[in-house]
Amino acid sequence: MDYTAKLDQALGNLHQEGRYRTFIDIERRNGNFPHAIWRQADGTEKDITVWCGNDYLGMGQHPVVLAAMHEAIDATGAGSGGTRNISGTTVYHKRLEAELADLHGKEAALLFTSAYIANDATLSTLPKLFPGLIIYSDALNHASMIEGVRRNGGAKRVFRHNDVEHLRELLAADDPDAPKLIAFESIYSMDGDFGPIEAICDLADEFGALTYIDEVHAVGMYGPRGAGVAERDRLMHRLDIINGTLAKAYGVMGGYIAASEKMCDAIRSYAPGFIFTTSLPPAVAAGAAASVRHLKTDQALRDAHQAQAKILKMRLKGLGLPIIDYGSHIVPVIVGDPVHTKALSDMMLDQHGIYVQPINFPTVPRGTERLRFTPSPVHGPKEIDALVHAMDALWSQCALNRAEMTA
Repeated sequence: MDYTAKLDQALGNLHQEGRYRTFIDIERRNGNFPHAIWRQADGTEKDITVWCGNDYLGMGQHPVVLAAMHEAIDATGAGSGGTRNISGTTVYHKRLEAELADLHGKEAALLFTSAYIANDATLSTLPKLFPGLIIYSDALNHASMIEGVRRNGGAKRVFRHNDVEHLRELLAADDPDAPKLIAFESIYSMDGDFGPIEAICDLADEFGALTYIDEVHAVGMYGPRGAGVAERDRLMHRLDIINGTLAKAYGVMGGYIAASEKMCDAIRSYAPGFIFTTSLPPAVAAGAAASVRHLKTDQALRDAHQAQAKILKMRLKGLGLPIIDYGSHIVPVIVGDPVHTKALSDMMLDQHGIYVQPINFPTVPRGTERLRFTPSPVHGPKEIDALVHAMDALWSQCALNRAEMTA
């Protein structure tokens, strides 16, 4: 077997399809988000504006967060020293879990190293706790949820995206006595559309199913205290397990679930993805707790974020660009071809100093390749003007169609 040739073939296929992913070396500027320095391969540096980051509110540079992290690292050092079970549980981890349980109105919360691991570990462990469990999963669920459902070895049903009637059909066709769980998201990150939370909760009540919601792209940004779309819609009490991240709106790192005390205790005790993973550094936990605590009261920052998203969508619609608008903060512009999407991204960076990563298959279906913009409160009028002018010029240069595409 020529292993090198096989690797060449696999990578060559990605290049040929225009799907090969490249990283650019950037250094974000504390106190000057969303601006950064791009360190190019030839050693030169260029000032750029980041338009595809997930630090949605700029909390990665907030003084409250930085102060908490400095205090923790000065007090305890760098790492946690072990897994949560073996010396890796500190006062900072417990404080963060208490903040998260309070945020979601649940008895407990369980901290993971990322929301991906939280989804994967929890969903793959649940059938151990509920033998014969059937998981009903939205077709557009995140890869971490799909992987967790796939690995658990139990029964699964995939319902068409946001199709409550299809979900009902699947639930009705199964044994009424079998344990069931419905897994879905509040905001789907590639299109920015919302899940039908209340309708799914109604079905869960009717068929005796547990509910599992991923609020990764909503926590910190929606609801009166930033607990997500379920809080905004006053539905948190109807959800059994809530998954969230600390790496997007909260600007730090980590993921979690919030649920009943017994549910968190069972996942803590049975999930290998929790048991055998070194815990987050205390400084990271301290910064995340400070961010969660702060955003429980900073409605002005959430309002500014939504305002900037609305302005950008309005400006891009004014150019006739094919954007998808479901009313969330995510702004996808459909290009529809992987080569053109990569070329447009490259030109934005090279010619205009604007960094937006191309989104291609398998992240999105073929033919829906896109640029996905994530405006934030730190993207001001100057940054929005520069982006809109660049998109106007390059869209014409690439001879792409201008046909408004809104939800």
